[in-house]
Amino acid sequence: MSNLVSRLRIGLACVRWRELAFRAGKCPFCGPTLFVRLDTDETAVRCMRCLASAVHLAIGNALAEELPDIGNCDVCELSSRGALVSHLRRHARNVALSEYMEGVPPGSLRGEVRCEDVEQLTYAEASFDLITHTEVLEHVADDARAFRELFRVLRPAGRMIFSVPLHEVGATRERARLRSGVIEHLLEPCWHGDPFRHGAGVLAFRDYGHDIAERLSAAGFVDVRIRVPARPIPWVPPRAIIRARKPLEDAS
Repeated sequence: MSNLVSRLRIGLACVRWRELAFRAGKCPFCGPTLFVRLDTDETAVRCMRCLASAVHLAIGNALAEELPDIGNCDVCELSSRGALVSHLRRHARNVALSEYMEGVPPGSLRGEVRCEDVEQLTYAEASFDLITHTEVLEHVADDARAFRELFRVLRPAGRMIFSVPLHEVGATRERARLRSGVIEHLLEPCWHGDPFRHGAGVLAFRDYGHDIAERLSAAGFVDVRIRVPARPIPWVPPRAIIRARKPLEDAS
């Protein structure tokens, strides 16, 4: 009850009353629901039943289109909380959850949360049928290495469905890079909020363009698609989700 009261207080503190709006709809995680908009920004749109955000709603809609039945899937999700995590726990065969924690050895636990670094995953090769993640790769210094690791831990024909902030340009713009352990800023630093870090921002290393498809292909992925799920999210502009697949072992 105290947690619910705390959430209500936080929500009410965020409300811009002139922008407050409600709309009935269907949530990919909890079914018929009421969506609420607390502000004009898309981050202020939520499902009132499961509190799914716009980005999680978009991923959920993409999953419903691509894999309506994940009951036989072993899933890797690169976070440990939220509506998507709850959905995967309810419906997938097995779910591996993790967070990146600076200074914590990959594969170890902090409390009940497993630490993983997407550039050096500790999972065995071909461990998963499905990998999901939201707004992660723009914060990874070496995304080419991360793509190779994600490809490695997928099983043949396994899929990856994820989101990044996608800019309507062809070429990805690098904002920063890591050299000899030191961050070199190429553009004005950009920090994104991260609830897991209790308000501390996380650096964006790049602004992705549509050439993210080429980056995935270079890592070995096939059937790379950038698509907007068919079901719209109230008040939110169409949000693209990236889908990719690992080829069958005999595909070559």
